[in-house]
Amino acid sequence: MIWDWSFVLEILPTLARAAIVTIEATLLGFVIAASLGLVLAVIRIAVPWTSWPISVLVELIRSTPLLIQIFFLYFVFPKFGVVLDAFTAGVLAIGLHYAAYCSEVYRAGFDNIPRGQWEASIALNLSPLTTFRDIIIPQAIPPVVPALGNYLVALFKETPLLSAIAVLEMMQTAKIIGSETFRYTEPMTLVGLFFLAMSLVSAAMIRAVERLLNRRTIR
Repeated sequence: MIWDWSFVLEILPTLARAAIVTIEATLLGFVIAASLGLVLAVIRIAVPWTSWPISVLVELIRSTPLLIQIFFLYFVFPKFGVVLDAFTAGVLAIGLHYAAYCSEVYRAGFDNIPRGQWEASIALNLSPLTTFRDIIIPQAIPPVVPALGNYLVALFKETPLLSAIAVLEMMQTAKIIGSETFRYTEPMTLVGLFFLAMSLVSAAMIRAVERLLNRRTIR
C-alpha cells in the first residue's frame, strides 16, 4: 500500500509531540532573534563607535551556515567549559543566526525615520532611551513587520537542522519512524503538511499584526 491510514493514526501522536518541540524551538528562537536584533540595531545607532564591530559580527554570522553554528555551540563550546544541551544549543544558534538578519531589518527601519525627528529629540533634550522608546521605535517597527515575519517563517523551516544534534523535532522523529518501519511516505508527508500549515498560519498572523500596527499608526 502506498498510503495506510491506520499507520497514519498510529504515528500521529508521536509526530504531534515532536511538533510541540518544533514550535517551541521556533518561538524561542524568534524571540531571541527579534529581541537581540533590536538591541544590536539600537546600540549601533546610540553608540556610534560600536557600529564597525557590530557590522563585522553581523556579517560573520550571516556569512556562515547555520548548521556550522549549531555544531559550534554544541560541540566546541564544551571545550571552553560551556556545556549546553542539544535543544538549548539549537535554539541559541537559530536565535543568534536570525538576530543578525533582524538587526539589519531594524536598521533599515531606523534609517527611514526623518532626520528632523532625531534632531527634534536632541533639541528637546530627550534621553536616548526616551527617544528610542517613545519616538523612534514606534515608528520604525510597523514598516518592518513583514520582513520580520518572513524570517519567522524561514526560521520555522530551519528547525529540521536541529536533528543534526539529535533534537527530536518533527523531521528527526519522522526519520526514526521511517527507519523502524521502512515506511517513509506517511511520516514525511505529514511533516510536510504540518510545515505548510504552520507557515500559512504564521503568515496570516503576521498580516493581522501588520494591519493592527498600521491602524494604530494612523490613529
